[in-house]
Amino acid sequence: MIRGSIVALVTPMTPEGVIDERALARLVGWHVEQGTDAIVSVGTTGESATLDEEEHCYVIRRTVELADGRIPVIAGTGANSTSEAIALTRCARAAGADACLLVTPYYNKPTQEGLYQHHKAVADAVDIPQILYNVPGRTAVDMSPETVMRLAGVPNIIGIKEATADLSRITRIREMTGTDFAIYSGDDVTAREAILAGADGDISVTANVAPAIMHSMCAAALVGDAVRAAEFDARVSALHRALFTESNPIPVKWALWWMGMIDTGIRLPLTWLSSEYEAAVEEALQGAGLPRKS
Repeated sequence: MIRGSIVALVTPMTPEGVIDERALARLVGWHVEQGTDAIVSVGTTGESATLDEEEHCYVIRRTVELADGRIPVIAGTGANSTSEAIALTRCARAAGADACLLVTPYYNKPTQEGLYQHHKAVADAVDIPQILYNVPGRTAVDMSPETVMRLAGVPNIIGIKEATADLSRITRIREMTGTDFAIYSGDDVTAREAILAGADGDISVTANVAPAIMHSMCAAALVGDAVRAAEFDARVSALHRALFTESNPIPVKWALWWMGMIDTGIRLPLTWLSSEYEAAVEEALQGAGLPRKS
């Protein structure tokens, strides 16, 4: 089981919106050095919604190559079309990803039975460990703990990223699924408390810019050291909020540019960070002791 701080990695791009392979290599190498426990490639933060299928598969494949077995790679392969999700998951398996992360189908708002049938169909079609992803704030559909329990019985569905920020959900899902089913927080603000309550880690936006701190926070929480975990979390608590002043990944891409890690590329309909929020993000970065580009 993958545990700890799992970065929801941005997809770096040139100002023209072309995938920046050199920056991707820099980011993957940095996360290995900084102790990040795993990478999610082409999830929400990786702008999965605006990469076409060929680009999506390419970024996953290249991330696996760059990681070179030094760090697990979880591929974001969710879609609101079951056939598309199966195709992307097959790409990830062929690329050598360690697991896949599949968001609940967005916009078309399936029923709980539809969610069950969708995820079971992908799991039946592709033999790779799969992690459910529940983020109703983006998808307009909320996977119930009862549906999670049903899907936990599918052999290669191994866990869930729960991004509701409802800590009672973590406890309830743990009680319903047992300790062999992985639970990951999808909300940096409550991740420390979620891990102390029984989650196995955090699939994190903040880890993009503060990987070492997030690794240390998760590691402390996983061994039940609440005091130490709180100390690390306090260093990045302002970042947790500042990185959502506009829709993710707008602020975190600006932050990585500020640090000199990536260029200014982002794809429409997302736009570059509004100037009115720059000071708040910069202040949070400086408060965490993160270096500005030279």
